[in-house]
Amino acid sequence: MIESAGDGAQRSSTPDSETVDVAVVGYGPVGMATAALLGAAGHHVVALERYAGLYNLPRAAIFDDETMRTLARLGVAQELVPTLHVQRNYEWRNAAGELLIEHDFAETGRSGWAEWYMMYQPELEDALDRRAREAGVDVRFDSPVTGLADHGDHVELRVGGREPHRVRARWVIACDGGNSFVRSALGLAMEDYGFSEPWMVCDFRFRDAAAAHTVPTARQVGDPAGPTSIISLGPAHHRFSYMLDSVEDFDVERDPEKVWARTTRWLSRDDAELIRVATYTFRSLVTDRWRVGRVLLAGDAAHQMPPFLGQGMCSGIRDAQNIAFKLDAVLRGRLADDVLDTYQQEREPHVRAVIEKGIELGRQQTVRDPERAAERDRVLLGRRAANQKPDTIRFPGLLDGLLATASGPGRGELAVQGVVDDGTVRDRLDQVAGHGAHLLLDARSVTLDEDTAATLAAAGVRVVALHTDPRPGAVVDGLLDTDGTHLAWLASLGAVAAAVRPDFYVFGTATDADTTDALARELVAALGAPSPALQH
Repeated sequence: MIESAGDGAQRSSTPDSETVDVAVVGYGPVGMATAALLGAAGHHVVALERYAGLYNLPRAAIFDDETMRTLARLGVAQELVPTLHVQRNYEWRNAAGELLIEHDFAETGRSGWAEWYMMYQPELEDALDRRAREAGVDVRFDSPVTGLADHGDHVELRVGGREPHRVRARWVIACDGGNSFVRSALGLAMEDYGFSEPWMVCDFRFRDAAAAHTVPTARQVGDPAGPTSIISLGPAHHRFSYMLDSVEDFDVERDPEKVWARTTRWLSRDDAELIRVATYTFRSLVTDRWRVGRVLLAGDAAHQMPPFLGQGMCSGIRDAQNIAFKLDAVLRGRLADDVLDTYQQEREPHVRAVIEKGIELGRQQTVRDPERAAERDRVLLGRRAANQKPDTIRFPGLLDGLLATASGPGRGELAVQGVVDDGTVRDRLDQVAGHGAHLLLDARSVTLDEDTAATLAAAGVRVVALHTDPRPGAVVDGLLDTDGTHLAWLASLGAVAAAVRPDFYVFGTATDADTTDALARELVAALGAPSPALQH
């Protein structure tokens, strides 16, 4: 057995402590979500964070409706709502203030929540930390991982800090960010897309709530003299980001007087206080391997993307969902560990699509040559004058992996979520039917035989029979599809049933009773009868 210390040294070690189910390295939002999902499933999870406490400063600023669906699953969405700003549009303007592009976002998106939320990250982390601890996660601050060794049946982590110790874990999930120690210790390479830009990020706290209504809430300014990004961080905070000519400029430009000189056009010292100035080099990188033995990488440890689409944290939360339900099945002996190889297979194409689109938009916004910027403005203003809407930004679903063998409409897509009613409660589907794998049925067209229904129930798969009879007291089994979201979606696919995985992605669809029965049984086999604990 060889241990990596991250410094080229090799030394033997002997495990001498209790073996936990999962060690999560890094306790930012991705690590918190991963730990909370697995802790809620009943597993013994240790979270190791190098800092002495929660970071307590914002980094990410935006998340989408799919991420909010995960936060609802974790039980923190509703408490976060008052701290969030729902953003309905995103402006791209030129140096003269002319509107070049405007992207609109729905108040209710595919996942049943607003399509775009602006947040102050410490408030999100406070909520996720509480949920992880409620789920039984052993959170250890001041615990930097300084070495790891994969023994075949477990991984041993060497942990520094005030109380150095060792942790033995059946599985390790590295959520330790762009400068991941775990990735470096494993000697993994990263593919670089070649996009690298130095930016200075300046965060403000409003002194007066009224000031929040006087500044743009989501604007990119394509000024060749100095590209700028302005975004809300929720009701009480705001962010102004400025592209620099080089990383060497940061030491000079971070001076508060210079920051205020840049920002005073929109915000004054009477309106807000400057609480943070940081520099980032926006990069676009993808790690070559996201699983090495019993170690998996998630979030920025696995991939880094420019921020122009607001998908960095969202991508990490998708990683957490993908890993959690598969690793739960592995830990319970329901599936062999090779199912974890589908994690990168499924997630990498989506990540690359986000990165490539982010680079495209970033390069468009950050044109520094005045003549090229003028030509860009001319083209985009011409499109607006001709009432040409900007292209809708769409990302691919799952192209291959843990999916039904038969390809068909909807397979690999993100499933929709609307409002349903069980006769007692009216709410979003997840809050009424529960979490975990679902078989959604058009109850008007198909029913399950008793054997299939029993097989699904034994596997912990919830059958959601949807109907449209709203009459008070109507005797109808299943859930009323109150706004028609789910049945309209099934109809658009030419399907009467859809099998949905615990991470909200469609395993497969069926067109009649026979294919529904086959799909249901294939879902049970593929998911290895998921743990009932993961359903709650």
